[in-house]
Amino acid sequence: MVHDITIEEWLALREKGELTLIDVRSPSEYEETTIPGSVNVPLFDDSERAEIGTLYKKTSIQAAKDRGLEVVSAKLPAFIRTIASIPGKKAVFCWRGGMRSRTTATLLSLMDIRVSRIAGGYRAYRKWVVDTLASFDIKPEAFVLHGLTGTGKTAILQAMAERGIGVLDLERLAGHRGSIFGEIGMKARNQKTFESLLLEELLRLRNEPFVVFEAESRRIGKATLPDFLVRKKEEGAPIWIELPFEERVKRILQDYKPWEHPLESLEAFRKIKSRIHTPIAAEIETCLKEGGFERAASLLLEYYYDPLYEHTATRYEDKERTVVRASTIEEAIESVETIVRNKEKASERG
Repeated sequence: MVHDITIEEWLALREKGELTLIDVRSPSEYEETTIPGSVNVPLFDDSERAEIGTLYKKTSIQAAKDRGLEVVSAKLPAFIRTIASIPGKKAVFCWRGGMRSRTTATLLSLMDIRVSRIAGGYRAYRKWVVDTLASFDIKPEAFVLHGLTGTGKTAILQAMAERGIGVLDLERLAGHRGSIFGEIGMKARNQKTFESLLLEELLRLRNEPFVVFEAESRRIGKATLPDFLVRKKEEGAPIWIELPFEERVKRILQDYKPWEHPLESLEAFRKIKSRIHTPIAAEIETCLKEGGFERAASLLLEYYYDPLYEHTATRYEDKERTVVRASTIEEAIESVETIVRNKEKASERG
């Protein structure tokens, strides 16, 4: 008999670290989006899934079941061994808690391997994510990092996290740095995956006194921020980071490593080339082609990113801000930590 558990029951078991989720959907389905932390052990590969789906739609349900049985029979020993090798308690799921997860759970039970099944499958999980985000309220007080491109905001977030301060790294969750060059060396995540990872982080941070994140645009790569997070950004205490121009160029080169992605860098630049004064744009393009990445980064800051950022920053002119003027990123990190720690101490006394 198949033992179903609800999303709420799974959450309780997850809190205790007692359950491994197994996604039995095809590799492409898993790659597109899944429940974070799950392991992919597909019952059908992509071509098999397509074939069986076609039979289901164009021939009959029985024809699809018969073909599915043939496919599963050939791979059953390896399939069972793989799942059996996963330690601890296990639960399987497919798209909507249907045939694939039911078949898996039934076959495993015949081999005395007990697994649960997520009722409603990934679709039920997705509904929980959407519903939870729709009514979510971030309790921790927010510090929001602002600053021109290259001021090391991501590096500051990483350092804060290492020092035990609550951090929400939205660019890491989105798989994108938020600029026209933002996907270079990364893999942009779709909205479903972003929201799943975002909710995981929000739940992890819910009992923190403070959270630090960057003043991102509403859209980061393929992902769009929910309204409540945009409001939190606008309400949060702004910290403005200022670094010398040379340090900013150095940080950009360190983060993007354009020499490892010359073609991608050139392709990305050509998307904004028409927005830059023609002689400057031509020089940038030449530098990117010939490996003059430091000069290219300097020109992009001076003639594109700095004017663009200064224009968008005018909306915060009336808001009280804390300005961190540092010579190096290390100094900026120390200053930001001091600001957060002092606020934490003041909150404890008050």
